[in-house]
Amino acid sequence: MKKIFIITGEYSGDMHASNVAKHLLNIMPDIQIEAIGGENLKNLGIKLFSDHSKMSAMGLTPKIIWNHLTLGVNLIKYLKNEYKPDLVLLIDYGVFNLKMAKHLKKAGIKTNYYIPPQVWASRKWRIKTIKKYVDRVFCIFPFEKEMYESYGINTTYCGHPLISQIPPKADKKEFFQKHELDENKKLISVFPGSRVFELKNLMPIFIKAAKILKKMHPDLQIVFSQAPSITDEQYHKYFKNTDFKYIKGENQSLLSISDALILASGTVALEASLYNTPMIIAYKGPYLFYLIYLIVRCIKRVCLANIIADKDIVPEIIENSAKPDFIAYNIEKLIYDEEARSKQIEGLKSVKDLLSDKNSAFEVASEIKKELAYE
Repeated sequence: MKKIFIITGEYSGDMHASNVAKHLLNIMPDIQIEAIGGENLKNLGIKLFSDHSKMSAMGLTPKIIWNHLTLGVNLIKYLKNEYKPDLVLLIDYGVFNLKMAKHLKKAGIKTNYYIPPQVWASRKWRIKTIKKYVDRVFCIFPFEKEMYESYGINTTYCGHPLISQIPPKADKKEFFQKHELDENKKLISVFPGSRVFELKNLMPIFIKAAKILKKMHPDLQIVFSQAPSITDEQYHKYFKNTDFKYIKGENQSLLSISDALILASGTVALEASLYNTPMIIAYKGPYLFYLIYLIVRCIKRVCLANIIADKDIVPEIIENSAKPDFIAYNIEKLIYDEEARSKQIEGLKSVKDLLSDKNSAFEVASEIKKELAYE
């Protein structure tokens, strides 16, 4: 019986892991899988060594560092002395997983990495760590394969998981009725991020921009998206003196039926690209963090659509430029300037064409089966 252990560090990694695990269990029926994960893996009946309760917190407090350290030590002991897997699959969560890769290599345990750290975006020196300690990389962007292989790393492009996982466009009429929106009016949706510190930096700016837009165009409808990771208390306090709607946990529906989007970057921008929904990226953080970012970044673009296409499709309004009136101006242009709107939509269509239609999770499972010489 072959044994696999999967290490994830947050909800998205658990979701991707569960999709890979489903295919592994289907094509290798007697395989044994254990993991660090969450509800998605647990619901498959996979035994969890630990959940994410001590992993997904932000920051570098002594408690967080201690939690990661003790979990890592205990995990390596377990894998080396008890479970003895044929392969460990690391998924995302670079800081912790690269540390684990080093110790797994010392223990002589084969290690693969699915959704590796985005070394092409910042801290490119981490690719040397991957080369030294990871046996194989499953990358999700086509341009990553050439980069990893140029360093002599065994790399397989398996396609982006969103391609097979993203749901179809929502029924606009049904969605508008559900949330008491007017089908005859344009809809702008605002995604201020999924972390508390992002709300703190972005929400006041985005609300001011929304007020400017409403003042100039009273018929516009503006809705804010509340990420599932943000509590009602953390979110609703920003709306005390406004009448804007906010909708929780329906990201894809909003992305697919909106006329334009204000986004705080991240994977949500790629999702919007796959729906061909016009958008802008706006982001502002503590200035010290921005200076550090300027030092460690490897590319000048922020939006995944722009990075994949290697051209400027989506406006990126970053740091000092992220002012309410400038955000409002750029959204107004996407709504009312047909030439600008059409040009961006055509650009977004090209992004999907550049990504393959592979089922990413199935590709990973199939390659692991070959690697383990499973009959």
